Amino acid sequence: MSKSEMIRARVEPDLKHEAEEVFSALGLSPTDAITLFYKQVTMHHGLPFEVRIPNAQTREAIRQAKAKEGLTRYASVKDLMAEFKDA
Repeated sequence: MSKSEMIRARVEPDLKHEAEEVFSALGLSPTDAITLFYKQVTMHHGLPFEVRIPNAQTREAIRQAKAKEGLTRYASVKDLMAEFKDA
């Protein structure tokens, strides 16, 4: 089937750039990625992923992560794994 419909959307430049880097790493053009998304929407009869509003605890965790609060630093992966092994 020939492609004859056009989609136009405005997005933040940084978001566009970051997404297109991911598409490129996957071997997809932006057009391929949009087509894939549309195909998944039609197959699922809805969005192909869960969309929810995060609860208060999750919102606080996101805020802390963005602010880099409460992070634990490890000297090595070995040190990190040792902490999880002991847990």
